[in-house]
Amino acid sequence: MNPILISLLLGLTAALANVFGGAIIVQRNWERSYLRYFVALGAGFMLATAILEMIPESLELHGRAGAFLILLGYLIVHFFEHTVTPHFHFGEEIHGEHFLHAHKGYSVLLGLLVHTFFDGIAIASGFIVSNWLGWLIFFAVFLHKIPEGFTIASVMLASGRSRKFAWFASVLLGVATMAGVLTMAVFRRHVDAGLPLAAGVTIYVAASDLIPEVNREPGVRMALVVFAGVALVFGLDKLFH
Repeated sequence: MNPILISLLLGLTAALANVFGGAIIVQRNWERSYLRYFVALGAGFMLATAILEMIPESLELHGRAGAFLILLGYLIVHFFEHTVTPHFHFGEEIHGEHFLHAHKGYSVLLGLLVHTFFDGIAIASGFIVSNWLGWLIFFAVFLHKIPEGFTIASVMLASGRSRKFAWFASVLLGVATMAGVLTMAVFRRHVDAGLPLAAGVTIYVAASDLIPEVNREPGVRMALVVFAGVALVFGLDKLFH
């Protein structure tokens, strides 16, 4: 199958996971506790995918300049999350007595829109390089898509927005993901820049966003799920690569 077509289809799948994550928080009857396992599994899977697959491919495509672009991708997300949108967390719970100011909700939305845009860049870049890398990146992205939608809907409700608007915010994350895929489809000749940028973003999300959330959980269960995520990458490599 054409790499761009499959990127579009899987980008849409990832986008729908954002929307589903928003529905979890908007519909009160959904059970949220299992999201912790998505976060932990996604953290390990993303970290292994970035370090073992995306970084070597990036350096092969762009040489030493690829290392600079990896760092730049990391710093781009750091800038938006800790300058424009400071102090928010994946899986942020809503507590009735702790409502956020409206501007905080919008700043978090902006940060996550940047993040999800690069999710789309990563998926398309992977498939342009090889089907194997594309599928690995897709699974890495997909595992944290539901918690992303959950997070933005939580933040919007906590800042006083309606349930309808909270769900719409998760839809915007899905749109940003598709925008990233389409951008890479148009500029596919620049995959030597897109892949290392996406690698830096992936490392940031895994190590700076997701792992700290895992570390907040008591006991060793969540930490072991991180190792399971890493082991899953090795298992897939043995079976399919």
